[in-house]
Amino acid sequence: MSTVIAFIGLGHMGGPMAANLAAAGHRVRGFDLVAASLEAAAGSGVEPAASAVEAVDGADVVFTMLPAGRHVLALYRDGLLAAAKPGTLFVDCSTIDVADARAAHEAVTAAGHRALDAPVSGGVTGAEAATLTFMAGGGEAEFARAEPLLAVMGKKAVHCGGAGAGQAAKICNNMILGISMIAVSEAFVLGESLGLSHQALFDVASTASGQCWALSVNCPVPGPVPGSPANQDYRPGFAAPLMAKDLGLAANALRAAGVDAELGLRAAALYEDFARGPGAAEDFSGIIRTIRERSARTAEQDTAQNGTTT
Repeated sequence: MSTVIAFIGLGHMGGPMAANLAAAGHRVRGFDLVAASLEAAAGSGVEPAASAVEAVDGADVVFTMLPAGRHVLALYRDGLLAAAKPGTLFVDCSTIDVADARAAHEAVTAAGHRALDAPVSGGVTGAEAATLTFMAGGGEAEFARAEPLLAVMGKKAVHCGGAGAGQAAKICNNMILGISMIAVSEAFVLGESLGLSHQALFDVASTASGQCWALSVNCPVPGPVPGSPANQDYRPGFAAPLMAKDLGLAANALRAAGVDAELGLRAAALYEDFARGPGAAEDFSGIIRTIRERSARTAEQDTAQNGTTT
């Protein structure tokens, strides 16, 4: 059955997600501050609205895909909730701080509506191919209402618990991913220093206990996995600044919860530096080049020191 949907945020992720909903026969009204994004969505069957408030007028479900929690909260509090009809389901697919997600839930329910946080995994490719994974937090009834729409945009939706649980699952998952990519990259750099070919290490680790997604799908060296960003000069993929953002959210949660997680905090710091520098426009797997360069500098310093001592 067709649903009237408002979709706010039509960028690299939101645009194709809204287009998939429209292609499935739903009426989708969209809005984005970037005119080019709004125009592109209109070409994919999304009805362009003049404002976010106009988009939600009469909608049954409102999806948001925005950069940060402050944008979600500001949008909700600056007219969006007041413009929606009573009982509207608000589904936020942004990746934001757990505390902001819970605050968003409170604002939505206080205004007489229903809320679900449903961040995604799968990147732009997954958004375009409708193969995203959704991690949802909120009530069971809200998840049941949203699930058929999530199924249009993705291949899996998991109800993780109450308000903010979807965001919690997202940052935990991406903390694992960030740490594992660093570990895989360090292993390849070590293998290079020991004369081991990339293919040999891959052939062993991908079928042994070192196997993980960062190795088998997003391998950080060119060759073993033809579809990995390493074969396209580290063109994202999953951009390093997005990984830095997610790990920063994980670091905030770790500190707030008092969790002693040395690797999570260290990974956050490494990706923050990488994203501000050479990784600003690269896939997150490009961090291997930084590890390789730092290793070379360390080796040069050791050689210089040993030479001086001798």
